[in-house]
Amino acid sequence: MARRAFMAGGSASILTAGLPATAKPSATLLVSHPAFAQHNPGPFIPERPAREIAIMEALAAPAFAALVRHEAPLHGALREAILRVHAPEYFDMLNGYASDTPNLPHAFDLDTVLGDRSWDAALLAVSAGLHAVDCVFDKDGGIRNAFCPVRPPGHHAEAARAMGFCFFSNVAIAAKYACAAHGAERVAVIDFDVHHGNGTQSAFWDEKNLFYGSTHELPLFPGTGAVSETGVRNVFNAPLKAGDGTVQFQLAMTERILPALDDFRPDLILISAGFDAHEGDPLAHIRLQEADFTWITMKVMEIADKHCDDRIVSMLEGGYVLKDLAHSASAHVSQLMRV
Repeated sequence: MARRAFMAGGSASILTAGLPATAKPSATLLVSHPAFAQHNPGPFIPERPAREIAIMEALAAPAFAALVRHEAPLHGALREAILRVHAPEYFDMLNGYASDTPNLPHAFDLDTVLGDRSWDAALLAVSAGLHAVDCVFDKDGGIRNAFCPVRPPGHHAEAARAMGFCFFSNVAIAAKYACAAHGAERVAVIDFDVHHGNGTQSAFWDEKNLFYGSTHELPLFPGTGAVSETGVRNVFNAPLKAGDGTVQFQLAMTERILPALDDFRPDLILISAGFDAHEGDPLAHIRLQEADFTWITMKVMEIADKHCDDRIVSMLEGGYVLKDLAHSASAHVSQLMRV
């Protein structure tokens, strides 16, 4: 089932800055890159450059002056990190398509299109997550949490399959990297995108040290995410139905996902920050508002404060109405910035 709709775009600038070391991590990091706005899958696909532009313009407001801003570097452990989640043949296939520029764009399905700038964006999206993980684990760096407004998104990408706008499973790669590079023993992903993160769930399925908790509309693309899908008791799905809003969302989180997350005692929490459960979004039928994204961010921060020295890395997934996306992302980041 395709998730196609038409919307318009614009342009933006990316700022970079540094932060002196502090005794106690206190700052929120924004990791972006101009390449994220250059991935262009075509005019009829809602996962489009204007999404990045809208978020970056919103986060340029004076209220966000205290953000530490890094341009995502091409991470030195990038390929190794990707291959913890994706098959080598799949990586090489994507690279091959990207290198065959005369035959681009290449469509993997109706939604997932590799353009002439998509490969760079996809690699830098992964790199942003790895860099953010490095920063929140650096005890002398002064960073306690991070937001990465990456494109293309990642939570639908499977080990050997691009789908649902996604090429690489950004959060799953970041999670496994945290274990390998920083000795994290338990890493959790909280996913509040309106579509279930089938790729993340698949990557975590039989690994007890990885936790996946998701609210999402069901039935809806990609068709996974039933309560009965539990992995090795490390997967907690709390599906919502069309028309559900704040009350049902908060119940799903407080009764199923957040208690399990607390019991898991994570060393790091990653967030798949999809804002397409907003009531104005055309690709689904859940009725959340900006205040709901503030609320869930606060609840995750409370658990991060309790168990993992505030370490949170949030990575963008969905959200397709530009105004609602900008407002929702702003609400999310505003909460992350609160000490």
